[in-house]
Amino acid sequence: MTNSLRPTGRHPAPSPPLTSPDPPPGTDPAEARDPDDLADGVPTPRSRRAEHPLTTPVPPDPGARPAKQRDPFFDNAKYLAIVLVAMGHAWEPLTDQSRTATALYLFVYAFHMPAFILISGYFSRGFDMSPARVRKLLSTVVAPYVVFEIAYTFFKRWADDDPGHRLSLLDPWYLTWFLIALFVWRISTPLWKVVRWPVPVALGIAALASASPSIGDDFDLQRVLQFLPFFVIGLYARPEHFQLLRRREVRLLSVPVTVLALATAWWAVPRMDTGWLYHSNSAQELGAPWWTGPVMTFALFGCSLLLTACFLSWVPRRRTWFTVLGAGTLCGYLLHGFLAKGSRFWGWYDPAWLHEPHGQVFVTLVAGAAITLMCTPPVRHALRFALEPRLRWAVRSDAVDVARGRARDSG
Repeated sequence: MTNSLRPTGRHPAPSPPLTSPDPPPGTDPAEARDPDDLADGVPTPRSRRAEHPLTTPVPPDPGARPAKQRDPFFDNAKYLAIVLVAMGHAWEPLTDQSRTATALYLFVYAFHMPAFILISGYFSRGFDMSPARVRKLLSTVVAPYVVFEIAYTFFKRWADDDPGHRLSLLDPWYLTWFLIALFVWRISTPLWKVVRWPVPVALGIAALASASPSIGDDFDLQRVLQFLPFFVIGLYARPEHFQLLRRREVRLLSVPVTVLALATAWWAVPRMDTGWLYHSNSAQELGAPWWTGPVMTFALFGCSLLLTACFLSWVPRRRTWFTVLGAGTLCGYLLHGFLAKGSRFWGWYDPAWLHEPHGQVFVTLVAGAAITLMCTPPVRHALRFALEPRLRWAVRSDAVDVARGRARDSG
C-alpha cells in the first residue's frame, strides 16, 4: 500500500504504485510482487541487484514505514489446513468400520481444500501474465506437477505391484490434481478481474460442470471447475475481510456452527455419498439425476464457505512454533501422498487395533507428526530442485526480456 506520509528533505518522492491489488497487512513485499500460495519464491533479479555490494546505499527516509514481513496468520492457516488434509487421508481407510471416523472425515473434507483454495486465490491477485510471473508459475507449479506425476507413477508401479500403470501428464494421479487446478485458476486471473459478477459466474460454471459427465478426466477438469468459486472468492477478498473473521464475536459464533456441522456429518454418514465432497465427478457419475448436481453444488458451496470462515476465525494471528512450517506446505502436501498411498499398498491398516478408538487416535497423531516433519525447512530445501527449479535451460531470463524490449523500443 502507498505511504500516506509525504517525503521529507531531499529524498526523492516514491514511485507510483503498481496497478496490482494491495498486499495483505504484514505480507513480505517480494511475496506481494510474485504471490505464491504454497511455496516460497526465489529472489527476483531486482532484489538481487538491490543487495549488490557495489550498489550505493540509500539513506533511510525518516517518514517511511518499516518494511513489512510475512503475515503469520496466512502461514498458520496454511499449516493447519495441510495438517487437516493429512489427517483426512489417514482417516479414509478407517471409514468402513467407524462412524465416528467417517463423520470426522466428512466434516474435514467439507472445508479443508476450500480453505486452501481461497488462500491460493488471495495470493494470486497480483498475477498479470507478465514474463516474471509466468516464469514463477512454470517453476513452482508446472515443474513440480511434471516431477511428482512421474514420481507417483513409478511409485505406484513399484509399491502396488502394478507395472502396467500408465504414465500420463493429462490425467493427474492422486494429489497432483491441485497443481493443474492452480495453474488453470492462476492464468485465468486476468479474466476474473474484468468479469462484472465473478463469483456468481464461477458458481454457475461449477454448477454446470456438476451436471456434465462429458467433461471427462483430462486434467481433472471436474475438480478444476467445481472448486473454482473458492479461488475467485479469494481473488476478491481484502485484508478487512480477514480482519472481520478475527473478531471475538465471530469466533464465538463459530463454536455452535461447528458443533452443528459435526452433528450433521454424523447424521449424513449413512445417507450421503462422500464422492460429493471430492468434486471430481458429475451427478450422473455418482448415480444421481442431473439436477442434483447444481443443487449439491450450491448447498456444499454454502456449507464449505461457512466452515472455512469458522476455521479461519480460530487461526492464530501471532507467530507460533508452526508459523515457519506454513512456507513448506507444498512440500508436505506432495510428499505425504507417498505415505498415504503406501500405507494402503503395504497393508498398514490391517491390524484390528488400528480401527479401535485408541488406534484411530494413534493414526491421527502419526499423520499430524508426519506432515509436520515434511513441512520443515530442511526437507523443503532438500527438495527445492523439484519444487522450485530455476528452469534456466527452458525459459528466458529477465535480462533477455529487457534486452528484447529495448530492441523493440529502439526499432
